[in-house]
Amino acid sequence: MSDTTKLYPFVIPQFTPKDYSSFFLAGALCCTISHGAMTPIDVVKTRIQIDPRYKPFGFVSGTRYLIANEGPSALLTGFGPTAVGYLAQGGAKFAGYEYWKKTFVSIAGDQETAVKYRTAIYLGGASVAEFFADILLTPLEATRIRLVSERGYATGLVSGFTRLASEGGVSQLYAGFLPILCKQIPYAIGQFTVNEFCHELAFRNMSEETKKTMSDMHKFGISLGSGIIAGFAAAILSHPADTLLSQINKGHGPSGSMVYRLTTLAKEAGVKGLFAGLGPRMIMTAGLVSSQFLMYDGIKHALGAPPSLEIHKE
Repeated sequence: MSDTTKLYPFVIPQFTPKDYSSFFLAGALCCTISHGAMTPIDVVKTRIQIDPRYKPFGFVSGTRYLIANEGPSALLTGFGPTAVGYLAQGGAKFAGYEYWKKTFVSIAGDQETAVKYRTAIYLGGASVAEFFADILLTPLEATRIRLVSERGYATGLVSGFTRLASEGGVSQLYAGFLPILCKQIPYAIGQFTVNEFCHELAFRNMSEETKKTMSDMHKFGISLGSGIIAGFAAAILSHPADTLLSQINKGHGPSGSMVYRLTTLAKEAGVKGLFAGLGPRMIMTAGLVSSQFLMYDGIKHALGAPPSLEIHKE
């Protein structure tokens, strides 16, 4: 072991079903609140991605164009499926990350191994948790995108979901499952892994005395800054697949296998097209991720849940 690696007594927490229910509730609330609040930004971002009329616009000009043509209420299109979808997905993602990180640390067997392979543990925990969470999210995300992209498609969540299911069945509801995995897994990797390393970097440069006497405002600043950086990373890593997901759910692209459709759409869009709308999405994602981590920690604390397992290199 390197002399510069400082390790503390290795104790793997034994989370109870009650703990995991608290993790699920905290994750569900923080995600549905944050994503619901970001609905107007997401509406404009989606229009820029898939509506030819919005191609020349940036975020501000696109917002003005939308309000002028459809009224202010258009900014809340898709709020229902967004709130419900991310209630389920957020709970499964955050609780799942706690579970799989702990599981992979247990597989590592000892502290030195866990710290050495912490990047793989973060990546694996985020990816597996997101996979299962996306099974819950995909049908509601398909409904949201259809509501946002087709004016007058339905009046809300229930009618939109029912119409989509009756017209296309399960295959249509899950048409975006592969691209949503391609979007959400890189997103989760950026969100959790970058956040972990930002915290590690911040605390590694502090003395033990500083850590013990750190004010709540200082802790808040570290969490906020880490969340913003993690949000930028999540947006950049996941944006090409986010663009393709919007196209698939709008019904664009040739017939054939999902891989063929995604490949064809990607070639047609090119690099510039795949990253259309990245600016507003980075703003949105930085707000999402930072607020989620802040709310998640606060709700966990209020529920009396134990702290997350940390395997940072000191």
